[in-house]
Amino acid sequence: PTAVGKTKIAVDLALKMNGEIISGDSMQVYRGMDIGTAKIKPEETKGIVHHLIDICNPDEPFSAADFQKLAREKIKEISQKGKLPFLVGGTGFYIDAVLYPYQFTGQGDILPYRRYYYSLAKQKGKEYVHQLLKKIDPQAARKIHPHDLKRVSRALEYYQATNGKLISEKKDTAKQKPLYHAVMLGLSMERNLLYQNIEKRVDKMMANGFLEEVAALLKQGYSPKLTALQGLGYRQLIQYYQGEINLNTAIELIKRDTRRFAKRQWTWFKRNKAIKWFDIKAPDVKTQILAYLSRTLSLGAE
Repeated sequence: PTAVGKTKIAVDLALKMNGEIISGDSMQVYRGMDIGTAKIKPEETKGIVHHLIDICNPDEPFSAADFQKLAREKIKEISQKGKLPFLVGGTGFYIDAVLYPYQFTGQGDILPYRRYYYSLAKQKGKEYVHQLLKKIDPQAARKIHPHDLKRVSRALEYYQATNGKLISEKKDTAKQKPLYHAVMLGLSMERNLLYQNIEKRVDKMMANGFLEEVAALLKQGYSPKLTALQGLGYRQLIQYYQGEINLNTAIELIKRDTRRFAKRQWTWFKRNKAIKWFDIKAPDVKTQILAYLSRTLSLGAE
């Protein structure tokens, strides 16, 4: 999950195993959004090439389907150089889309429905749109909060674009075979320690100029309604700039929502039994991971 310490471990592993890193973070694709997305700094890369960071502007549409295509191209490109690709990040849906035979309906098919449901939510409220989903796919509706318009709309879009298929009946990627000989690693940490890390990380982001980063994006004319600017941390600081909340409240909301996000990530990844988990706080964690990687990769090569 977020704030567990993936970035540093990934760089150290890539150094040891002649690898390159593909960022598996849906927010790090955007330029000018560095502090709030915890992008790796050039001096932290230790010379390891990082891909799919800073590839589009905040107002350019970028979807999981785009990520799937680009990441698969990078995996091929890195492998052809005789190097080991490391797909590193916490956006579970994006990572699954790359590793598993996930097929997307065309964006062109979906966009009219998305506009319709978002417009409906504006007119009649998010609960109304959630009720529509409840009538069509009660199982999906039970799992999605009525205020989570993005996921509610996605389920309804899927129903419309696939001529009546239910998102709840879509085959779970965790039960499918990956397309690659992928060694899946997860980093865990005792929850209270993770929450402390989140608190410290948000405070550090603020000290490093997160507020100024958001101000610069708004000054460049980017709309607060953009998907990119609705991301975690950006949304709350925009609320502060718009006078809806004070700064202390914004910071507390970022911390709270990051904790919730970490919990959702944990739930997502835990369902995949192929992931081998390591405690980041174990004194020999890097040695453990390297030994496991070497063993598993050599078995796959036989």
